[in-house]
Amino acid sequence: MADVILEGIKKSYGAVTVIEHLDLDIRDQEFMVLVGPSGCGKSTALRMIAGLEEITGGTLSIGGRVVNDVPPKDRDIAMVFQSYALYPHMTVRENLEFGLKIRQTPRAEMDRRVREAAEILGIAELLARKPKQLSGGQRQRVAVGRAIVRKPSVFLFDEPLSNLDAKLRVQMRAEISKLQKTLKTTTVYVTHDQIEAMTMGHRIAVMRSGQLQQVGTPLEVYEQPANLFVASFIGTPPMNFVPATFTDGGATVTASGFKMPVPEPFRAASAGRDGAKVVLGIRPENVREASREGGGETVRVTAKVEFVEPLGHEVIVHGRVGDELIVAKVDPHRSPRIGSTIDLMIEVGAAHLFDAATEKRLGS
Repeated sequence: MADVILEGIKKSYGAVTVIEHLDLDIRDQEFMVLVGPSGCGKSTALRMIAGLEEITGGTLSIGGRVVNDVPPKDRDIAMVFQSYALYPHMTVRENLEFGLKIRQTPRAEMDRRVREAAEILGIAELLARKPKQLSGGQRQRVAVGRAIVRKPSVFLFDEPLSNLDAKLRVQMRAEISKLQKTLKTTTVYVTHDQIEAMTMGHRIAVMRSGQLQQVGTPLEVYEQPANLFVASFIGTPPMNFVPATFTDGGATVTASGFKMPVPEPFRAASAGRDGAKVVLGIRPENVREASREGGGETVRVTAKVEFVEPLGHEVIVHGRVGDELIVAKVDPHRSPRIGSTIDLMIEVGAAHLFDAATEKRLGS
């Protein structure tokens, strides 16, 4: 078993606390993604798991063994860095062998592991080259290969794709995900890219300012965000947020420019809260043109178009509804003009409600 358990983990640098209290259970063979904006503490958490940062408080265990004071080399982990961290004077083969040599791995076993890793990653023909002779994607494969040959209990990835171009990032996302499924090695992956998190992780842990905001499957976090921050961070384009008030005894919610029934999942929490302030959350994909058919209850609004983003397969429209700006996805063949008005339908059942004071999802 190679589960990783963080209990009450704290990290401080003198008087500055970076992580106050982090509880996170990462299951054996799971692909867990730590995601959040820069400075949220995700890389610090990863470095504490690796043993590269001292733990100020709490308990960290790997495979049932407390490792707070265990040196990195004895934790049975392998880490892939953002900068690749390859030795420039060594060949690809020598880079792959380096960790094994330190552990005095027999030559036959070392050759076998290097050959297997090179074949898995498609770099067998590169073994004699130096890092300066490789592309960014090839260097990243070598960095991953160096982790594979170790056969660790846990893989740690610290924003490994951030130096690659967009097309190569997509390719490497798929390759790393496929690799993890093949090797079935517990993996902790850090990124600020929510698309990487959504497409790669079995579960994702959303962090903000050193605090864990929500842990769940990508679909759970997308469909049931725990608070306004998670709702705004996960999803592209970001969720629309509209200040609103409960009306009709909590049966409806009224915003600037429109009024709609409270969605069914929130009715128990809204009952009797007439006049309470809330934030209505609506994803752009749940705001469609009135001319387009769709199932479920809807509310019609009229928007004045302020900005249009044609993306080829769809058009993102920013329109003013009452006092608020609402973003919608519309048919690319019906791109409206700036300054024109457009009728939109908001899907009631797909809307979210958050408490205006606590910013938490209602009912959670």
